[in-house]
Amino acid sequence: MTNPLNDLKNNVSNLTTAQRSIADYILKNSSEAAFLTVNQLANRVNTSTTTIMRLTSNLGYSGYSEFQKGLQQLLRDRTAPPNRLEDNLKNVGSDDLWGKTIDHHLDHIHQVRSQLSKSQLDEVVNQILSSNQIYCTSVRSGLPVGQYLTHGLNRTMGNCKLVLADTVDWVDEVISMQPGDLIIATSFPRYARRIIDFIKAAKLREVKVVAITDSYSAPIVEYADIVLPCDSKSLAFHNSPIAAMVVVDYLINATAMSQSTKTKQRLDEVNNVLTSMNYHYKETDKE
Repeated sequence: MTNPLNDLKNNVSNLTTAQRSIADYILKNSSEAAFLTVNQLANRVNTSTTTIMRLTSNLGYSGYSEFQKGLQQLLRDRTAPPNRLEDNLKNVGSDDLWGKTIDHHLDHIHQVRSQLSKSQLDEVVNQILSSNQIYCTSVRSGLPVGQYLTHGLNRTMGNCKLVLADTVDWVDEVISMQPGDLIIATSFPRYARRIIDFIKAAKLREVKVVAITDSYSAPIVEYADIVLPCDSKSLAFHNSPIAAMVVVDYLINATAMSQSTKTKQRLDEVNNVLTSMNYHYKETDKE
């Protein structure tokens, strides 16, 4: 498969001034450009769609669509776990891996704090409080985020459930969805198609969608009403849920505190049931 970015670099001397501007934008913003329509790209670079089509044709592609598919595949290859591990091994040694891990996650937490305003997060809290039914969904590395959020919100609200997008069981859930429901979906690279399928089906039923993802260029963003960007890069090969966990922890805290009387009542009822079934370990269990 050809490499669209290398094709741009190797042919830059043969491009017109307008085409070089397009090439420069794509090379600097490849993650974003991979998911822009030709019209959106033209607006970003302040040029015409015709100029973009001529550029991709000059590079040997049948059109912008083929060029973009190649760019998307290139990004998928880059985010494959073996490739990420190989890249990270060049920059991280084992001598201070523990310290670098802590610093790495602290940087991400500070970053997400600067990216997300309290008003953005409170908008999500308001959606949670006003929704009839809440569905949390994800797959693989994003699943701990969905599980943690589901547990926390259901203890507070009683109307939240986890749906595994990797299974076809979500079809049975979708047909019961209606306006006034909410999906909170976590989607990290390499972006599972099943999550997008689930979200697209839910949007047809006018369900609101909150997306927790690593960037605004993620494919789920197109279908989201609210986007909460959380960097998921790790020092090894995997997606890290740490920054996203901090965000959903805030959502759980804010939801519980905004309706503290109802929360206390539900927690008391849950505790009564757990106590009646002798759920928790006690010192007397040693005897």
